[in-house]
Amino acid sequence: MTEATASEPDERVLGRRWTVRLDPAGRGSAAVRVSCSRPACAEQRLPSAAAGRAAAVEHLKSHLRAVAEPRAGAYCACRADSCRTHISPADRQPGGQPWRCGGAVVLAVVVDRQGRWWQAIECCARCAAATPGAKVVTAAPLPAGSAADRPVAAPAGAPRFSDTSPPPAGARGVPAPRSSPAPRTRPHGKIAQRIVPHDLRPTALRDELAALGDLFRAYQKQAEPDLALLADLHERKARAFTTWAEVSGDRALRREALRAEQAAAAARSQHLQRGGFGTDAEGPAVSRVLNVPAQWGHVRSVLAHVAGHSPLPGPDARLLALMLTLRTAHAGTGNVVGQDVTALNLTDPQDLVERLIDCGWLVVPGTAEDLLASRPENPVAVTVPSLAPREDGSGPFAFGRKTRPRLSGWAQRVVSDKKLRKAQAGAATRLLALTLATHADGSGRLGADEPGIALSSLTAAVPVDAGELPHLLEQLTAAAWLAEATLTDTHLTGRLTERVLPLTCPLPRADRTDQAG
Repeated sequence: MTEATASEPDERVLGRRWTVRLDPAGRGSAAVRVSCSRPACAEQRLPSAAAGRAAAVEHLKSHLRAVAEPRAGAYCACRADSCRTHISPADRQPGGQPWRCGGAVVLAVVVDRQGRWWQAIECCARCAAATPGAKVVTAAPLPAGSAADRPVAAPAGAPRFSDTSPPPAGARGVPAPRSSPAPRTRPHGKIAQRIVPHDLRPTALRDELAALGDLFRAYQKQAEPDLALLADLHERKARAFTTWAEVSGDRALRREALRAEQAAAAARSQHLQRGGFGTDAEGPAVSRVLNVPAQWGHVRSVLAHVAGHSPLPGPDARLLALMLTLRTAHAGTGNVVGQDVTALNLTDPQDLVERLIDCGWLVVPGTAEDLLASRPENPVAVTVPSLAPREDGSGPFAFGRKTRPRLSGWAQRVVSDKKLRKAQAGAATRLLALTLATHADGSGRLGADEPGIALSSLTAAVPVDAGELPHLLEQLTAAAWLAEATLTDTHLTGRLTERVLPLTCPLPRADRTDQAG
């Protein structure tokens, strides 16, 4: 960066400059080529960008090791008329001094932030210090008698490309390298372009998110697609992101969980179409009303919640509470018409609605009679206070606003089944039909594994005496819901008919449950 003048000795030469570049080897390939500005250096081809960067750095190191130190008779390689550190005449403030090179001649290395090129130059210490990102490798002693700039000793531990080579003798006039930024806290993992915070709690969620990120990256490296495995991963991701959204209050995470549910359903559907069989059983693919596995878990969570928080005893109250819960699950409020209640074939629907209102579980703007008389063009907005979101926005269920009507529509399809209506099935029978639809595998076999469904689970979901179950099972068999049903003192075995398979929410296989845990 020293302007050439007639007073400069003729023996001084322009500082040297080496540039090593990394470029793609061609379209559609991960290979790269490494080239050097020195004509004697042959071009290299490497299989990946990481290997290319390593080769480029090593190539530049070899040049620097061969040079050892800048030449004492060289002047700054930046050329003052085109150096970006120099101030152009147009930008110079009135009275300002022009840029002058100064200090010892040093070997400096400049690296592109994107890792596309590396450059070593012989330049003066002032220009090296003013060049963004430049790091001094070594310096030559000032010419005898020079007083341009007072030389500064190179600091201990100054960066060098070769840690094994000793520092050259007389290394003076080297500006101190810029201090490195403080190291960032290492993230625990990464998934879906999101960093998993190292302090995320619970730790089980943090570890699950990090493990899922690793599993997704490992899946992308597989030679052949495994759609069943991919669907399982997306299901685990949907559950993990739902929990993450709950603990962090980030709505974007809920949207990511919903997308994961949709991706799981798409992968599962593709697997069924390619293989012609379900993933949970041997048999033809089934087009289900609820086709997202995460929704099956949501249905079971609603059934379990109503069983544990039923406001009144008896199957009639349990069925009505379940249907109203599905209508109001997201915000605590929802629209209901009289037909929604009368179609359940309850013993005394008006009395039951009045009792729910009296105990405070249900709030309606009018009377129970008004609710039962309402029509679709004028629905009644009912409220279930226990389902209203808390101050932090959370509620008893993890599903979102768009999932709620799907679950409610599924339950309406089950309890309004044509053959159940034709048989005038009561609330207990319809509640048992809902329970069995969520306790079968993909082929309709009751229970995830032998020996079927435990009798205690049935009586907890359907509040009737064990002695009433045989009659209810006979009604479901007559309505072509059940086949080969056998009730023992401890379990119910059998299978659902092919007719009702579209209404089922298959239980996960035992091996899949273990993997998801």
